[in-house]
Amino acid sequence: MGRMRRFLPFLKKPPVISVIRLNGMIAAGQRGLNDASTATMIDRAFTKGKPKAIALVINSPGGSPSQSSLIVARIRRLAEEKELPVTAFVEDAAASGGYWLACAADDIIVDENSIVGSIGVISASFGLHEMIARIGVERRVHTAGNSKSFLDPFRPEKEEDVERLRALQDQIHANFINHVKARRGDRLDSERDLFTGDIWVGRQSVDVGLADGIGHLVPTMKDRYGNLAKFVIHGPRRGLLRRFGLSIAASATSELEERALWARYGL
Repeated sequence: MGRMRRFLPFLKKPPVISVIRLNGMIAAGQRGLNDASTATMIDRAFTKGKPKAIALVINSPGGSPSQSSLIVARIRRLAEEKELPVTAFVEDAAASGGYWLACAADDIIVDENSIVGSIGVISASFGLHEMIARIGVERRVHTAGNSKSFLDPFRPEKEEDVERLRALQDQIHANFINHVKARRGDRLDSERDLFTGDIWVGRQSVDVGLADGIGHLVPTMKDRYGNLAKFVIHGPRRGLLRRFGLSIAASATSELEERALWARYGL
């Protein structure tokens, strides 16, 4: 049939669905999902092959709010420029920053077991000042500016530092809430507080308005665009170091961090 279309150009071409895979932790750097690592594939997905629609396949426990926001801004800009509908399909999770990404779509489709939500901000660290005192290590820090040693893990925690951190978290949380409200609008359940950092599974997320339906990529898009719909997958390109396994130490550290993020959701 493909050869026939070449010789018979009047035959209608099947609609192209560009599929963008957004998988893993959201973080700046070589390993994580971020604006730099996803820019090329997102641009290509919107422009190559004259797509009829865009599908985001999301499987992310979250990560950097800034990188989440940058990725979404790119998707929305291209969606508006090209006048293309965007649908998100959630696999295991679209949690925290992962849900920030999902809200780039015009509608969100989840699996019965998908974890959705976690609209909040978290910061975690360790207090090591007692340990270094026991082993006889003296901490020496010299700063110009009272806030330069803010939340130093090798010093006792200060209440003013915690208050400052909470104020920063509140600003980011407010930005997250505004993003969700702007994208989801009156689909959100106005009787529920959806912004506590809580999570919902599958159909629950549909009931509270964080998602629009239960389904999967291929059957949903074929139902919308016909059985002849062609799916073109776009994923991030690996850098040269990662291809040849030359960044082992950095990858191991990132892997531990990502596993910790997934573990919050029992995954």
